[in-house]
Amino acid sequence: MKKTLLAASLLLGCSTNVYADAIGVYVGANVWDQKAKGVLGSSNDQLDFNLADQQQMNYSLAVEHPLPFIPNAKVASTSLQTDGMLTLNSPFEFDGKTFDESSQASANFDVSFVDYTLYYELFDNDLLSFDFGITGRDFDGSVMVTGQVNGSVASGEISTSEIVPMLYARTNIGLPFTGLNFFAEGNFLSIKDHTLYDYQAGISYELVDNLAIDINLTLGYRALKLELDDLSDLYTDIEFNGIFAGVVVHF
Repeated sequence: MKKTLLAASLLLGCSTNVYADAIGVYVGANVWDQKAKGVLGSSNDQLDFNLADQQQMNYSLAVEHPLPFIPNAKVASTSLQTDGMLTLNSPFEFDGKTFDESSQASANFDVSFVDYTLYYELFDNDLLSFDFGITGRDFDGSVMVTGQVNGSVASGEISTSEIVPMLYARTNIGLPFTGLNFFAEGNFLSIKDHTLYDYQAGISYELVDNLAIDINLTLGYRALKLELDDLSDLYTDIEFNGIFAGVVVHF
């Protein structure tokens, strides 16, 4: 959260260098009903811990300007937090500890990330817009497994702190005279170490539209995949997906 606030302050500070009426500032917040499924663990073994569903708040801030050749900027934060439990059918190794076979083990997945995105508007009008750019996804968090090691309770924890580059794209299609817009947005990466995608699609409604401020209500679906191969010694193949609802304010 501190990273998000710092980046937001820098974006807003940069906007003072251009006339206020030429700057577009977009502030967004939504609640995402996450359904989680998948496996996590070490390089030798990943298990399905029956991860629980959660609701998380996400935030974004974008600044757009009319200056040619200089990209627009966006910062967005996402929290991925879930936990689960299973009975081990065989010994399970995590963070240098081997958890006992036939014992119960629990996992706590608490990883957040901040997206730093630079993008260009290739099209931009009331009927159609298309943005394309690059994102630096800054992961920060930890995964903890707790269970029995040689009959005693023990925990292993792997912390993650790494920036992963991803492609970014967004499109918006407006329906004239209705206040409704269809949108789709995504980040994508596929290299030998990691396969990640994060996309959302939905509909927005212009609740307020005047010269001073625009307020849009949003409703949509978001899906995120984390197939990580040795991200700070963490290995996962987890998907988060579900409905989200929120608001975007444009100054």
